[in-house]
Amino acid sequence: MSSPWDLTALINAADPRAGLAERNLWMVRLAEWLRHAPATALPRGDDATLLPALRLRQLLRQLDQHPELAVRVRGVADAFWREIDMPSLFADFGLGARLSFGSELLARVQARVLPGTPDTRDLATFFRLLFDGSDAAWIAVLDDDTAARALQHLGPDARQLRAALLAALQILASQVQAAGHAPALRQRMDRALLVDEPFRQVTAAASALRLAADAGDAAALRREAGYLRALLDRCRSAAASVTPQLEAQGVSVNIVFDLDQLDARCRRTEALLDALLAPQPLAEGRRLLAQLVAQLTPLKSVRALFARHYSLLARQVAERSAETGEHYITRDRAEYRQMLQRAYGGGAVIAGTTFAKFAIGALGLSAFWTGWWSGFNYALSFVIVMLLHWTVATKQPAMTAPALAATLQNEHSGRSSSDEDIERFVDRVAQLIRSQVAGIVGNLVACFPLVLVVQLGAMALFGATPVGADEARYVLGSLTALGPTLLFAAFTGVLLFGSSLIAGWAENWFVYHRLDSAIAWNPRIVARLGAARAQRWAAWWRHNVSGLAANVSLGFMLGLVPAVAGFFALPLEVRHVTLSTGQLAAALGALGWDVLREPAFWWCALAIPLTGALNVGVSFWLAFRVALRSRGVRVADRSRIYASIRRRLRERPMSFLRPPKFG
Repeated sequence: MSSPWDLTALINAADPRAGLAERNLWMVRLAEWLRHAPATALPRGDDATLLPALRLRQLLRQLDQHPELAVRVRGVADAFWREIDMPSLFADFGLGARLSFGSELLARVQARVLPGTPDTRDLATFFRLLFDGSDAAWIAVLDDDTAARALQHLGPDARQLRAALLAALQILASQVQAAGHAPALRQRMDRALLVDEPFRQVTAAASALRLAADAGDAAALRREAGYLRALLDRCRSAAASVTPQLEAQGVSVNIVFDLDQLDARCRRTEALLDALLAPQPLAEGRRLLAQLVAQLTPLKSVRALFARHYSLLARQVAERSAETGEHYITRDRAEYRQMLQRAYGGGAVIAGTTFAKFAIGALGLSAFWTGWWSGFNYALSFVIVMLLHWTVATKQPAMTAPALAATLQNEHSGRSSSDEDIERFVDRVAQLIRSQVAGIVGNLVACFPLVLVVQLGAMALFGATPVGADEARYVLGSLTALGPTLLFAAFTGVLLFGSSLIAGWAENWFVYHRLDSAIAWNPRIVARLGAARAQRWAAWWRHNVSGLAANVSLGFMLGLVPAVAGFFALPLEVRHVTLSTGQLAAALGALGWDVLREPAFWWCALAIPLTGALNVGVSFWLAFRVALRSRGVRVADRSRIYASIRRRLRERPMSFLRPPKFG
């Protein structure tokens, strides 16, 4: 927008005797006048980001030509800097003064929703009204002469600025010490790096620095600054030693947040030391101001906060899924046969799940309780499959995608993935798809005939089928490829992916809180179970917590999500390939062989492979994207990966489908 004030009116409105809010508001209007101008005022041939610098020069010329106006503007500036809390800008702005990730998230949401007020003495708060993130560009390229004149008319004097920097350094030092002594970080740091207690020494070093500055001893000031920098390096090294502990012991978002804030405060302290000791203070001050202004954009972004602080958690979730996913990738004939056998068992269990689903529907319960008991049915079936070491094919992709991504280099490795790495990765993709084909075929080959045999056997023995003709007709109408089945199948893929995230999160939570150790060694548990049984239980839960979380969450999502969506008038349903196959077999058994002559049956049959492809494809694609992002795989490498997969599809398409020959 354009500022409603022209320069003459703006300068004339400067009143040193005005109240705090009026003076601060005048500063905000001045910043808006610099930033905004009518379209006709844009300079031709110049970058528009330089316009505020041009307007600042115009303001300074007016003040140089009219000393009486300059006195009024300087009076406003003097009153502003006298009453504002300047150290808060250097010590607090952009550093998350909140106590936790959740508090900082709430603060950002409030900052986006609630308006700010210029009636404040906190410069860190007022800074958000005064500048915009885009201002960093023109501040960074401002010439020294213009910066010096602007400081003369509008800035604090050297004594105020120096005092603010020294006060901010002491505040930051105390915050670094407090963060380093927090139990969540201190107990995870490498003890060898804490022998000299660098965090305890930081505040004393900052106090010595201030004493040297107050005494005007330049040599002592440089010496104390060097010592403080060395302590900060040791503090950052100690903090960095926490990350490997998180990878082994589980991730906490609040710990990641605390580590990030500790590192940011160390870097801010070093930036203030640069400004304090700079041989050319003006240039260093301009650079520091540009850095602070540039932080305004990410500080307003809730998405940036999530992206930064959930990246490590996402990686841990992905890698814990990767450990599980390795078991679902077949590499040779023996593993391929084992996959088929496990899939036969999973299909047999899902056949029973199919009849239980129809029985629950026949009870005539409300939508919620029908969904609840359907979810319980699915969850129980999936857990049985897991405990018997069988498999349901559609659960594999969300687990195997992180395992694939784990084979690639990432940004932190310092180099891109080689051609051999990518080719090896494409080979793993082919192995995965062949494994999925084996799993789905095994499930369907077991489920379809078992359901059909039960239906036909019941008809022969009792003259009626467990699933009647009315239910069969409903199946033919709901599973058809002519309806929204494919959309529902894709939605089911999202739920499959969601269950893998829940599994990774649950295992991370279990490991972070050391529940396996608690089960093994807690005195009450040991007294009740006995030492040997407690050890076995601890090992069992550690091994199975991820699978239980995945299967139980998936089961209840399949049952409850459609019921909850229906409450909000959203016509969402689930389409799971194995369950849909069982329902179609039940319809065939109820309606008899004549139904094979009806197009409706074949439209449902056509939907089965498409449902399987969407279940597998959507869940794999989502999990793979999360895995790539969480591992920091380079964008260029992603493009090479996709190109290599497309090339393999063109040159050897059957390598993704043809199973290895049996020996």
